[in-house]
Amino acid sequence: MNKYLIVVIGPTAIGKTSLSIQLANHFNCTIVSADSRQFYKEMSIGTAAPDPHELEQAKHLFIQHKSIEEEYTVGDFEKEAISTINELFKTKDYVILVGGSGLYVDAVTKGLDSFPEVNPKIREKLQEEYNNKGISSLQEQLKKLDPIYYQKIDLKNTHRVMRALEVCIASGAPYSSFLNKPKEQRTFKTIKIGITAERSIIYDRINQRVEIMVKEGLIDEVKNLYPYKSLNALNTVGYKEIFKYMDGEWDLETAISEIKKNTRRFAKRQLTWFRKDTETVWFDYKINLASILQHIKKEI
Repeated sequence: MNKYLIVVIGPTAIGKTSLSIQLANHFNCTIVSADSRQFYKEMSIGTAAPDPHELEQAKHLFIQHKSIEEEYTVGDFEKEAISTINELFKTKDYVILVGGSGLYVDAVTKGLDSFPEVNPKIREKLQEEYNNKGISSLQEQLKKLDPIYYQKIDLKNTHRVMRALEVCIASGAPYSSFLNKPKEQRTFKTIKIGITAERSIIYDRINQRVEIMVKEGLIDEVKNLYPYKSLNALNTVGYKEIFKYMDGEWDLETAISEIKKNTRRFAKRQLTWFRKDTETVWFDYKINLASILQHIKKEI
């Protein structure tokens, strides 16, 4: 019998968690999270991780299972997630994969490009350079070592820039030379469901969510993480803006306004990434479960 991975994607704050729980309950199966921000147990409010009530409604894996102090790459996630999904398929025909991190969703559904091992000292050196000189120094290095990838990458994404650089340095070859090689075939079938809305609605939902996060204690959550602010996991929307408030660069109102703005930008990038995948069938965020189940039945 065939095994099906039902993938729920879409921009932040669109309602992916709620839909995935409904699907998991319908198919009596487990949810695997592919949201890279929700892996860390110290970050719950600012990442909008499922709350205790939501976690009770369906079994979730890869939610708050790592510490921000642990190194956890998309490659690590691919290996662990595929192993877990294959294990789940031994007793079930369905697994739900949900998340807003396009690269992590692709890692599971399509597989990642294969890269050489990197000596941790290279990563430490790059992190030190970033701490001392900022992102521009790393961007310049990447421009020299891999001008092709330099043109493609989101240069503001520190993690991506650093990852490309460490591969260039470790291998002596451009990062781009390792991309788009044949990948290992998956043993399951994938059904991709995208949830979206008009841009104004997405932006309104984001603004409301940020307000809720602040009420739920986002500021205190970030304050507790201040000693770790140089860690890569915390170089993310909702945390870096509050760090600037704590450092006296911004007042609180500005920091909250910047969280909203940067989250809206993030949602725009998410949609750009997801829309490149022609296998995804898109539904309005208000669609009822029956319509989505009808589509899944047709795909099966």
